[in-house]
Amino acid sequence: MAKLTVIIPFYQKEPGILTRALASVFAQGFKDFDVIVVDDESPYPADGDIVTFCDEEQARVRIIRQENAGPGGARNTGLDHVSPETDLVAFLDSDDTFTPHHLENAHDAMTRFGADCYFASITGGDAFYYHFGVADLEKTEAVTRLSDDPLLIEIPDLTQVMLKNWSFLHLSCMVISRPLFEKVRFDAALRLAAEDVLFFCDCVLAARRTVLSGTAGALRGEGLNIFHGVDNDSPQFLRQQFNTWVALDRLESRFAERPAEVQSLRAYKQTARRQALWSQARLLKRRKLPQFDMLARWAMRDPRILTSAVGLAVGKFSR
Repeated sequence: MAKLTVIIPFYQKEPGILTRALASVFAQGFKDFDVIVVDDESPYPADGDIVTFCDEEQARVRIIRQENAGPGGARNTGLDHVSPETDLVAFLDSDDTFTPHHLENAHDAMTRFGADCYFASITGGDAFYYHFGVADLEKTEAVTRLSDDPLLIEIPDLTQVMLKNWSFLHLSCMVISRPLFEKVRFDAALRLAAEDVLFFCDCVLAARRTVLSGTAGALRGEGLNIFHGVDNDSPQFLRQQFNTWVALDRLESRFAERPAEVQSLRAYKQTARRQALWSQARLLKRRKLPQFDMLARWAMRDPRILTSAVGLAVGKFSR
């Protein structure tokens, strides 16, 4: 059995995207791997992108089909089907690609420093402006250099740094060891939201050690995934903000004894409230009804959104 398993959640609307992702996996310098593709009831089935590979490569890939459960649910299915002999799991979004030495770098770093969790940097085009590399953390945070070439660091207060700005983290650059993938799972209900951040934090909290690499592990793709079409005016936007608030609220309970983390989380929660309310205000401006059912559900969980709504109204009328 393979030492490392790559899990790819698959939901795409055009052919060729999975072919590109798998080609980057088969091009790895590290060869002791297998692949689990979870076809999450994709409009374009995964099988069509597999047939282009040779028999030996196809034999490394297992396709698991399921009813649509979202990216977190698809990744959980992959984690549930990892072989008992596997030591490491790497994630790859189907519209991203690995750099040629990502798995080798991850295996070497985790083995050398006894780490359960590894993050590489990610690179992408101009549309990827909000992400930054691990090397940039040395400019603003207290870090410990473990290696110069390749650049490997660890951060004593990593969760605090993550919760200030988690834009240096990406699932396609994450590798975890068996103690984590045996017990940590995504909250599949938090679609279109921060289920990845919740998973990051749970893994870091449970890990013996987390190592971060300045070397790029993946290239962000431009496939058609669940986030395309979800902007401030999308019908899905309010649910996205609510799910984000739920994820942040759960994180706050995990960090109840850490004031700095709680402060960051409460600021993010207030941002989610404001963005949600502004989206509903835009509906009113276009003479459309707000999404009352979703707002009522939010208010039941978070009465503070009512205070935010009053503040928004007062501010608008005062202007």
